[in-house]
Amino acid sequence: MENRLLKTWDDDWRRYRPVIIVVGMCGLFAALGIGRFALGMMLPAMGEALHLSYSQMGTIGTLNFCGYLGAVLFCGRLIGLLGARLLIFLALMLVGGSMVVIGCTDHLGVIMVLYCFTGIGSALANVPIMALIAAWFEPAVRGRASGMVVIGNGFGIVVAGHLVPLLNATGGGWRMSWLVLGGLALVMATICGTFARNRPAGRTRSGRGARQIGRTDGMVLSPTEVRRMTVHCAAIYFLFGCTYVIYVTFLVTSLVQERGFSEQYAGLLWSIIGLLSLGSGPIFGWLSDRFGRRAGLMLVFAIQATAYFSAMTLLPLLFLYLSILCFGLVAWSIPPIVAALVGDFAGPERTAAIFGFVTFVFGIGQIIGPYGAGVLAEVSGGFALGFAAAGLLALAAVWLASRLPSPGRGNSFRSQDGR
Repeated sequence: MENRLLKTWDDDWRRYRPVIIVVGMCGLFAALGIGRFALGMMLPAMGEALHLSYSQMGTIGTLNFCGYLGAVLFCGRLIGLLGARLLIFLALMLVGGSMVVIGCTDHLGVIMVLYCFTGIGSALANVPIMALIAAWFEPAVRGRASGMVVIGNGFGIVVAGHLVPLLNATGGGWRMSWLVLGGLALVMATICGTFARNRPAGRTRSGRGARQIGRTDGMVLSPTEVRRMTVHCAAIYFLFGCTYVIYVTFLVTSLVQERGFSEQYAGLLWSIIGLLSLGSGPIFGWLSDRFGRRAGLMLVFAIQATAYFSAMTLLPLLFLYLSILCFGLVAWSIPPIVAALVGDFAGPERTAAIFGFVTFVFGIGQIIGPYGAGVLAEVSGGFALGFAAAGLLALAAVWLASRLPSPGRGNSFRSQDGR
């Protein structure tokens, strides 16, 4: 009966789109919401129990991003070999399994290696999930669809913010947090493996309904223009990787160790970010559909710059709450806009490969960000310089986004001055 129902929904592929959205949410909830963003909540208790320095805590995050970085290079090939559905399932099993094992050890070297494997699984799930959106949704609604999927990130933050302080207070301490969150990731892997579909039923990889490669809104791009747009997107995504990761990795640690907040109150603030972020993807994805990817990216990076500068501990407490508000409102807006932008100019059949490369460059930024912020914290004794650096880089991203082509200017992807 269940198989017959799924087949009926497959045959009417437009009706199956909401299922793809939910599958994407579950996948990103596990791959990023739990596999990455929960680390900021778990670091203070784990760092105290294992006597970790700021640099060592930063290195744990950096190795996760190293695993992520190496994995995205193979996403396009693995999707072609295994299909998105199987790859997502296996990747999320790796995320959940590695986190469960981390909860069973207290050896720092083993934890670093295992969390690197968590990063590999995160990448191998994230890229095919975003590529599914290009296969199932046309450009006019692609930003909104991608934005709805990244709601899973926000749910992960909300769950971690509420669960981690409670789990840390149990007899198992910080280990229990890794075990429970890893178990949740394994549940999400099962859901994605059951309900994901590689493409709408009746459509082959080059079949009817898919846009031609290298088209965007009916405009054919030359190979040179596609390469130029790919590099431009990669540069923008690199700056996002450098900046947001400093905030999500060290904000809670800064609240606990520099501002003297309790872990419970810091967790509450982290949960508020998660709640605020639930609308960030759909709202700004819609804005990018309505007003263009360039305008959407510029607005989001400007708000993020405000959030990073306001998090500096030398500022009054009021600025911290402004920071939390600003970051929460736009937290997961960049990935869906960038994914939609890549889908626009690359076409659904090349989205996975090109988005994989763009995400690879993004991963380099994620490696540099936490390591650099950790070093700055060691030198200065706090995270103010790291947050300031993130704000400056976000302003640079505003400028880069302004160089994207204006909507409706023919098929040229040159910058406004013609270069």
